[in-house]
Amino acid sequence: MAFNSIHFLIFFPVVLTVYWSLRRNATLRIGFLLVSSYYFYMSWNVAYAALIFGSTVLDFFAAQAMASTGSARARRAWLIVSLTGNLGVLFVFKYYNFFIESVGATLAALGLSATLDLSSTLPNHSLLLPVGISFYTFQTLSYTIDVYRGAIQPSRSFVRFALFVSFFPQLVAGPIVRASMFLPQLEADPKFDDRRAQSGLGLMLVGLFKKVCIADVIGTTLVDPAFADPALRNSWVLWMAMYGYAFQIYYDFCGYSDMAIGAARMLGFDLPINFRRPYSATSVRDFWQRWHISLSTWLRDYLYVPLGGSRGSSLKVARNLAIVMILGGLWHGAAWGFLLWGALHGLLLIAGRIFYRLTGINADRSDQPTVARIARVIMTFHLVAFCLVLFRAPDFDTLSECLRGLVSVQRFEGSVPAAAYLALAIAAAIEWMPRAPLASVASVFVRLPSPMQACVVTASLLAVTAIAPANAPFIYFQF
Repeated sequence: MAFNSIHFLIFFPVVLTVYWSLRRNATLRIGFLLVSSYYFYMSWNVAYAALIFGSTVLDFFAAQAMASTGSARARRAWLIVSLTGNLGVLFVFKYYNFFIESVGATLAALGLSATLDLSSTLPNHSLLLPVGISFYTFQTLSYTIDVYRGAIQPSRSFVRFALFVSFFPQLVAGPIVRASMFLPQLEADPKFDDRRAQSGLGLMLVGLFKKVCIADVIGTTLVDPAFADPALRNSWVLWMAMYGYAFQIYYDFCGYSDMAIGAARMLGFDLPINFRRPYSATSVRDFWQRWHISLSTWLRDYLYVPLGGSRGSSLKVARNLAIVMILGGLWHGAAWGFLLWGALHGLLLIAGRIFYRLTGINADRSDQPTVARIARVIMTFHLVAFCLVLFRAPDFDTLSECLRGLVSVQRFEGSVPAAAYLALAIAAAIEWMPRAPLASVASVFVRLPSPMQACVVTASLLAVTAIAPANAPFIYFQF
């Protein structure tokens, strides 16, 4: 059930109405929201709800066991159980086939495929990738790691913890929420606030606009055709497709995050911000402080810092950055393109540190001259957009054709549709205007009288229905 579907348009108002009617009864309110969240997830695949439930049971009792023992060895053992169980399931469903195929290709290249036949002993499986598995796996892992570290106390309520894991607004594509932020909100008595509900609805409409009117239009009219057969596209089309995918994936994912945060706000919950105008970044380091913030901070707190972070020699820091970004690339999917995308970002972060050490110039300073800042924004955007070609190309043949086309002036055919130009212009204007225009639109919506709000919502849904391309799921559902 996607946010931009008719199914959700029926589901969410029903959940909202019943949830607030039960606000005085915590047991029924939370139980209803838990059942609704499982229904939301099972609309994709009923059987895979068992994976979420299994992860919930494992981490709930592992955290309880860690808290009840005074033995450091026992606490570490229970943490290992949690890590092994969660990452093991993630490996089987997401990385197993990639691992087997990569090992098989390596053996073939070494001439050992005849003596070591993996296809018979370790055959590929045909299991579907559970939607959002990477998101809820990282979410539950952060809980057990925080309990192990003593940063939080384990939840005493299995139902509340189960809702933390499965809360439907952010279940399948984030933001990745920490238990320390969400669980205390379940303990408080919710109070319905008209202004918060209206601002949440306004944010959902903004997110829907980003997804349907910008990301989907760019994707279906420009990006998908160009990447389907880049050998036949001229350089201009491929450059526009590179820019187009940068904006498509941003507005698609940011649109989902806006809708998730807005839906949660209408239910009385606060979720963390996930994007902060990332294409206004002045360096790759600054970009990662603005893009998919819940993932980048997760990688920082649970991987980069434990590895040593920025402490130690320059070589160790470079190693830490490389490991984190390569694993961050693989988090997105089991493919060499994701791995190379992460590795390239790691190299860019390392190069940025070297540049700072050699020159003393901090590209992220807020008081830098306007011309220098604009130049750095342009450079950073192009670096990020170029890296995303690795992210988007489905295979190395397509990637090589794209790269060849980007630098060639003797390509064949292709033109950019007017709708794509318009969507690109709107996307660039929203991102680079001095003040965030869509945030202003959402604030204006809150101040409108209720009849006017109803008219805006109706008109928006009708417009989106007319514009929306068919079969355009959110990009990050695949992760």
